[in-house]
Amino acid sequence: MEDDRIPDNEQQQQINVELSDEVAEGIYSNLAMIAHSNSEFVVDFIRLMPGIPKAKVKARIIMTPDHAKRLLLALKDNIEKYEKAFGKIEGGGDAPRFPLNFGGTLGEA
Repeated sequence: MEDDRIPDNEQQQQINVELSDEVAEGIYSNLAMIAHSNSEFVVDFIRLMPGIPKAKVKARIIMTPDHAKRLLLALKDNIEKYEKAFGKIEGGGDAPRFPLNFGGTLGEA
């Protein structure tokens, strides 16, 4: 009889992720501003409402450069899967430009 078990050193570690009701509701954001230093990326998720000159940061995520790269690859993979299932996402080239600089390198998404 053949042993089909995966050796312990090859098994993927399982992570138990807890999601509270409040976090599960999500936060709507229609603008993200990204800044980085040599050790971290800061992504501010913002809700910009038409006709209102003041926007609010709804969430700030701080991550290492390695995790930022993993996020980029995961988003790319998911966008490709989405477009295969539902069609090409149009737009993205006409993002508003803001003259904001918080002392670091600034990007937009």
